[in-house]
Amino acid sequence: MQLHFSPSMRSITISSSSNSNNNNGFIDLMKIKVAARHISYRTLFHTILILAFLLPFVFILTALVTLEGVNNCSSFDCLGRRLGPRLLGRADDSGRLVRDFYKILNEVKAGEIPPDLQLPDSFDQLVSDMKNNQYDAKTFAFMLRGMMEKHEREIRESKFAELMNKHFAASSIPKGIHCLSLRLTDEYSSNAHARKQLPPPELLPLLSDNSYHHFILSTDNILAASVVVASTVQSSLKPEKIVFHVITDKKTYAGMHSWFALNPVTPAVVEIKSIHQFDWLTRENVPVLEAVENQNGIRNYYHGNHIAGANLSDISPRKFASKLQARSPKYISLLNHLRIYLPELFPNLDKVVFLDDDVVIQRDLSPLWEIDLEGKVNGAVETCRGEDEWVMSKHFRNYFNFSHPLIARNLDPDECAWAYGMNIFDLHAWRRTNIREIYHSWLKENLKSNLTMWKLGTLPPALIAFKGLVHPIDPSWHMLGLGYQNNTNIESVKKAAVIHYNGQSKPWLQIGFEHLRPFWTKYVNYSNDFLRNCHILEA
Repeated sequence: MQLHFSPSMRSITISSSSNSNNNNGFIDLMKIKVAARHISYRTLFHTILILAFLLPFVFILTALVTLEGVNNCSSFDCLGRRLGPRLLGRADDSGRLVRDFYKILNEVKAGEIPPDLQLPDSFDQLVSDMKNNQYDAKTFAFMLRGMMEKHEREIRESKFAELMNKHFAASSIPKGIHCLSLRLTDEYSSNAHARKQLPPPELLPLLSDNSYHHFILSTDNILAASVVVASTVQSSLKPEKIVFHVITDKKTYAGMHSWFALNPVTPAVVEIKSIHQFDWLTRENVPVLEAVENQNGIRNYYHGNHIAGANLSDISPRKFASKLQARSPKYISLLNHLRIYLPELFPNLDKVVFLDDDVVIQRDLSPLWEIDLEGKVNGAVETCRGEDEWVMSKHFRNYFNFSHPLIARNLDPDECAWAYGMNIFDLHAWRRTNIREIYHSWLKENLKSNLTMWKLGTLPPALIAFKGLVHPIDPSWHMLGLGYQNNTNIESVKKAAVIHYNGQSKPWLQIGFEHLRPFWTKYVNYSNDFLRNCHILEA
């Protein structure tokens, strides 16, 4: 603040310096005129009194202007917030409080929760306890930590329980499908039409005619088999060239035969065979039969208590889900291992397409027979070429235990995996290899090691047995993951030739994903009397 006297001494100007755009760098605050010639003592006294009264206001305005230039604070309210506490002798303690709170949190994090601390069940109860008991900040922090850890444990336990329930649901047979099998079996015994020969005698030569397109399906699920066959025939441009070889077990044979005898898919040809009708499938030729039947450890592994002995605190829900999937009882079923014996089961066929029972065909598959496998045995989609870590980013490390010396010595963890479920097999080339022997030898080694080399069913030994004999085909032929990935891209599903519900959430189960189920249900004939009587209804 400065005082300026005019040359004539007739006026006094009070001004304050600022950072404004004024040319002279000053702001005129007050201009006091003085008498022309004589200033009385009375006038001078009043002038000094007025100046003394105005000086505090001038100081505040000066501070305001300075603050506006430095902190972009443009109001008296902002000025009050900044200067008020300091003018009153009370500094802002928020920074110190935050530092103290961090200190308390670090102490609570490193310490142990007092055993006698009673944890509230809800936030409302926490607030009430704080009011009633006047807890200090450290006790409050311990209560928050205890509540969070308690809820985390409960959520984790609920997640594991959900995974177990889902595993049991996926491993069980739905009541409607069980009913369907029983009713069709009964129909086989009482209805001659249900027992008619499949295919008719005049079409028997087609079963070994290599000019036709031969599909092989191995399953004990009649409803699933009906969808695979119906979707293949309806999607084909030449259904009259299709021959289906459906292989099932002894208990399902009569019901499976009844279904396709009473619901023909003409002009396609369907053959129904049971495992017991293949003379080649004996214990001497198929070691997996003896292993499954005689080794109690295997049966306990797949049918035992999956939680007993497991330390759930050291495993993530995702890894636990993977372990449960690996312990599905289907992996000790001969129907699942059957594909490794195709050259012997169909000695007159040269090229076949093998399908799992949880697939749906959406496009004509005739071009598969025109693919040149370049001398390889297995045409399959590779599963290591995509960004999706759940489905299309699979390497050998995802299936094998590389801490096992035999695995580490013989396999490459970065080698690309491929998909089972829709495979083109050149049986003619296969018969010139020792694929089956390699498969058996590694299966025996894994049994000797108490299943420590791999856990997941039939794919790992097949990855070894077909090593160097797989020809990659375009991924659009086979889309996987519809049985365990909820966020599957619908547009990609629509474009795929074959969609595969591999995983636990099969479309015929209640745990199936609702938005993916219609791609499967569109091939189910819900007006069929057997389905209606078994209450298999469209959702």
